[in-house]
Amino acid sequence: MNHHRAFARSSSRYLAAFLAVALFGVNGCNKSSEPPPAAGTHPKSGKKPKLAYVTNGIDPFWNNAAAGVKAAEKEFDADCRVEMPAKGITDQKRIIETLLAQSIDGIAVSPIDAKNQVEQINEACRQTLVITHDSDAPESKRLAFVGMNNYNAGRAAGKLVKEVLPQGGKIMLFVGRLEQLNAQQRRQGVIDEVLDRPVQTLDKITYDPPGKVLAGTKFTILDTRTDNFDYARAKSNAEDAMTAYPDLAGMVGLFAYNTPKCLEAVKEAGKAGKIKLVSFDEQDTILQGITDGHVHGTISQQPYLYGYHSVRILAGLARGDKSVLPAGGFYEVPIVEVRKDNVEKFWMELKKLRGG
Repeated sequence: MNHHRAFARSSSRYLAAFLAVALFGVNGCNKSSEPPPAAGTHPKSGKKPKLAYVTNGIDPFWNNAAAGVKAAEKEFDADCRVEMPAKGITDQKRIIETLLAQSIDGIAVSPIDAKNQVEQINEACRQTLVITHDSDAPESKRLAFVGMNNYNAGRAAGKLVKEVLPQGGKIMLFVGRLEQLNAQQRRQGVIDEVLDRPVQTLDKITYDPPGKVLAGTKFTILDTRTDNFDYARAKSNAEDAMTAYPDLAGMVGLFAYNTPKCLEAVKEAGKAGKIKLVSFDEQDTILQGITDGHVHGTISQQPYLYGYHSVRILAGLARGDKSVLPAGGFYEVPIVEVRKDNVEKFWMELKKLRGG
């Protein structure tokens, strides 16, 4: 197959995913300085590389990534499986061990606890091709990371908080778990932005420990509540926060399901629109909340592209094409800031991607 014709067809597909960025004129969007690498050539033998895309849990967020995996599987002639661990790190480790025993050709994994998974990831690297996505493990020997700059994305969410609460106020942060590097970086970005601190570099971030009240000139960050992907607990965390702090002004959900559960809680408390909500990701509940005016805005990671580019890179590497590796080992997927003025277009494009 002619390489240029193949790349042209592949480009038309994932360029549609970038249409959201072009349409919406994203502010603060950190695009990769490198152009998307060309697709790897199809194997002459006809043998398809066997690849696995391993998430850090089960959530609708990952369905969008899985759609990207499916599109890339067809485009880059690979056999792909998506694995979603239901029981945390123990389950994720078991999945990786099983994949290695089955002689998988490549694995893209979102580490649940990067620091404590370095040894396992390095062992996997000795047996197959390994990249990370969504959440990185920079101390490991993984070949590349596919995802957004989580610290900058956190600062973008902090700017949304400032927009909707120009006079400041007390806010609470909500997240699934803080063992994940992406959660740590995202959280610190929000904190630094709302407290008007200097921008930190991704490789030298100083983190504020949870459980400590952080006060600035306008905003006070009361705490960060975790739920370990327990949706009932995520909702009760929001309810408890409203009870403990009657003057609570805002809630920021750092994982895809956090703000939907906060929205349920504030609606039931009769405080929809009174307590301001800022979100991450693009659950339909959030997009409807933005449409209805109950959620100010959300930061989309474009997870479809996480799945798509993870497969593209692994398929190329499996065929010996090292040109697919991004410069510096970081393929940065740009964020999209979604507000009421662009939610309709964003949602329409998202539905097209989900439908293939």
